[in-house]
Amino acid sequence: MDVLSDVLSAVRLTGAIFFDSTFREPWVAEAPRASVIAGKVMPNSQYVFFFHTLIEGACWVEMTDGSAEPLRLEAGDIVAFPMDDAHALCSAIGMRAKPDLAMYHHPIDRQLPYVVNEGSSVGSCRFVCGYLGCDIRPYNPFIKSLPRVLHGRGTARQGWLASLVHHAVSETDRGNPGGETVLAKLAELMFVQVIREYVEGLPEDARGWLSGLKDPHIGQALRLIHGQPAANWTLEGLARAVGLSRTVFANRFTHYACDPPMQYLARWRMQLAARLLENPGISVAQAGAQVGYDSEAAFNRAFKKVVGLPPGTWRKGRAPGPGLPAN
Repeated sequence: MDVLSDVLSAVRLTGAIFFDSTFREPWVAEAPRASVIAGKVMPNSQYVFFFHTLIEGACWVEMTDGSAEPLRLEAGDIVAFPMDDAHALCSAIGMRAKPDLAMYHHPIDRQLPYVVNEGSSVGSCRFVCGYLGCDIRPYNPFIKSLPRVLHGRGTARQGWLASLVHHAVSETDRGNPGGETVLAKLAELMFVQVIREYVEGLPEDARGWLSGLKDPHIGQALRLIHGQPAANWTLEGLARAVGLSRTVFANRFTHYACDPPMQYLARWRMQLAARLLENPGISVAQAGAQVGYDSEAAFNRAFKKVVGLPPGTWRKGRAPGPGLPAN
């Protein structure tokens, strides 16, 4: 079981490239908090955040609230803001410009991306920018384990990905049918590659769900849970399967996943069940059975405890609009 792929699929990671921009010095482009414009750019996603890929040139990126040090970007870098922070891309530190919120919508009369081209010159920069969206309810263990700024150094210039980025840029220039889909998939691929590099670089003592993927014992436990979510897992059974005592396993799992093992299992089951409930051909009882509950009553109790609503009510109302990462 590839746990990361399983989670990204279950929470419906979706990409979209909206802007292909070339700026000449001096320049600044300020982005608002993604939650402000999420419903306009990715209305089908519960949670949305920005990413930027620098194709040519070099520049700075800063949090607009000044809460972090400016970050230098070079050609080939990818930067994402998973925690809904407003930020600015600029040719010199400290430059600001009020975001134009009217720019953030999906056009009905043209194909994405929007192209802004001030012309190339010494010191100019070219960006491909967009959004990544996903579900965060009922449970997304992945998103809350990300840093405020996710920086992939030179990621877009590496081997196969560099070829895809080059192809995507040419798609922008040609405006071929299906180009938006090509760009959306590229956005997802770039983000996953940045995540893989981020996980590889995490120190041994790092805390969080992504760090747990690297730990031999907790990574194995996560593979078991995600590989067989409906199995009759117990704390003792999982601990035994990964070769740890009950107490050591429970403490270690909680350290990494930020949830105790059985609570994690229950929450993940509800994420899977919520997806099943979107299918009108699957009854509440069938959805519960597919995630490990022998009776509809037991599933109803578990779903309401984790989600806050009975499964039937969830199904009728679906999830509310864009939000913030759940704790």
